[in-house]
Amino acid sequence: MSNHFDVIVVGGGHAGCEAAMAAAGMGSSVLLLTPDLNGLAKMSCNPAVGGIAKGQIVREIDALGGYTGLVTDASSLQFRMLNRSKGPAMWSPRAQCDKQKFSATWLSTLLSSSKLSIYADFAADFLFENQKITAIRTTTGAIFNAEAVILTAGTFLNGKMYIGQHSFEGGRIGEKSSFGISDQLASFGIPTARMKTGTPPRIDIRSIDLSKLERQVGDANPERFSFLDVPSAVQSGASQMDCYLLHTNTKVHDILRTGFDRSPLFTGMIHGKGPRYCPSIEDKLRTFADKDSHQLFLEPEGVTSPEYYLQGFSSSLPLEVQLEAVHAIEGLENAVLFKPAYAVEYDYFDPQYLHYSLRSRIVENLFLAGQVNGTTGYEEAAAQGIMAGINANLWLSGKDPFVLRRDQAYIGVLIDDLINKGVDEPYRMFTSRAEYRILLRQDNADFRLTDLSYNIGLASKERYDAVMRKQDAVNELTSFCDNTKVRGEYVNDYLASRGSTPLSESKHLKELVSRPELSLQELLGFVPRGTKYSADADVITSVEVAIKYAGYIEREKLQADKNTRLEYIKIPSDFDFDSLSGLSIECRQKLKRYKPETIAQASHISGVSPADISVLLVYFGR
Repeated sequence: MSNHFDVIVVGGGHAGCEAAMAAAGMGSSVLLLTPDLNGLAKMSCNPAVGGIAKGQIVREIDALGGYTGLVTDASSLQFRMLNRSKGPAMWSPRAQCDKQKFSATWLSTLLSSSKLSIYADFAADFLFENQKITAIRTTTGAIFNAEAVILTAGTFLNGKMYIGQHSFEGGRIGEKSSFGISDQLASFGIPTARMKTGTPPRIDIRSIDLSKLERQVGDANPERFSFLDVPSAVQSGASQMDCYLLHTNTKVHDILRTGFDRSPLFTGMIHGKGPRYCPSIEDKLRTFADKDSHQLFLEPEGVTSPEYYLQGFSSSLPLEVQLEAVHAIEGLENAVLFKPAYAVEYDYFDPQYLHYSLRSRIVENLFLAGQVNGTTGYEEAAAQGIMAGINANLWLSGKDPFVLRRDQAYIGVLIDDLINKGVDEPYRMFTSRAEYRILLRQDNADFRLTDLSYNIGLASKERYDAVMRKQDAVNELTSFCDNTKVRGEYVNDYLASRGSTPLSESKHLKELVSRPELSLQELLGFVPRGTKYSADADVITSVEVAIKYAGYIEREKLQADKNTRLEYIKIPSDFDFDSLSGLSIECRQKLKRYKPETIAQASHISGVSPADISVLLVYFGR
């Protein structure tokens, strides 16, 4: 093995795997440094990918040429499209996965790249020269030289775990922490703080009375994450595994409260802030003291494993309290635990000290991605990973960074939020964070991003050609809807069955599709004889959404175009903001600190008002 690489990726989690494949896919020689080859992209929390807004991110990663969607599809146990009853901006794919197969698939994916090497070890420290990393030394003494480093160490940086009053070192249970790097980077001026996350107990499904629980089944016609025409595991005939819905009760709550005086969350042992939208069960009881019940889910972790994940029951309470409380849940009276719930506290770095490329403003060849930037979730980490991998390659090549705007991708919203707003708790993506969410749907990520990725050398010709064929099919079906008329004699019975006004004269198919109660898929069965039309389901969905939501889409496009114009107004890196007396003091302080590169970036910084933006626009002659 060579000891010199263009890019070294530290950490083999979801961010690290995507970063390594992206940089290698664009031609960089890459070393992935991770302690466990069998634990790549380990699903250390819930055994699922996707969900509200997160599913959109995975589709975007796939459209860029990433692998999270493909790996998810290959290891899927169940697929559900969430929020079908709502508008298409809210539809979100989610899949349960076989966690062992997920990691194994990632390993085979990484090994398939001729530009990528893997070394099993921890990074002990960085070797520096003039504020630049020149090499990485591992805990076993190996030294690897690097032109660029991507740090994706997740919860392992100074990780400390808690179960009641017991605490011990570790990034996740059974795996040791990484020490030294945080202190090293902090000494260079990168602000470091602590955050907390946790996970619930794992339960032996054989000890559960399933008759007392509510089954949750997968979709009858499961879709997949990837836009490539590769059937997922559950599309290939594998039976979907069920999840189960259950609830806590007042007895469970009373038992949990008996351990509050020994909870590290409440005794001051844990100082890091936990995720607001994925709180521990004890946090829920404190925050929602009036609630008599909280919803929980039992989710499978593998086809051959009896281990199930008790979603919603994350905790750091003493083991005996956890066990007694679990036994008070209906159906879990005789539950056997494979693993207790625990909390983990770890270091992260202020993301406001990053460029939009995820390159550090302080250490010039260091990129950071994943939980080290203050996020939570596999999907958020993987999104940062692919962007860091892309931009490490572009930076080494002397090319402009690849940056996605807020109107182009949820990934753009994520990175913009991190850099301009910072974090004081683990950041999780929601659809509500995206002001252009009708543009950023899960069904059109390939239209939005594949061409951009293909042009920088990541997305394959296969992906690009597939998008072009899909676009041609969408244009053809759109034209068909615009030009084909339907007479009442063909369609009135169908309209009546849907509670829709019957036709007294022929109407174009497009006019009927615009009615919210009607389905394009169904209407295509009623067009005049001789002109029946068939198309793939994803093509039909794209056309139907474009017709039904045309007004909303056009409104968001106009707003996005208006804001995009600010992206082209550059701010010199050495600009003296103190010279503009019209700016507020807070604005000047923030602009000097974060050094935005464009007016658009400045407008997203907390503390920079519309009036301040007007001053900047006047100064720059706009």
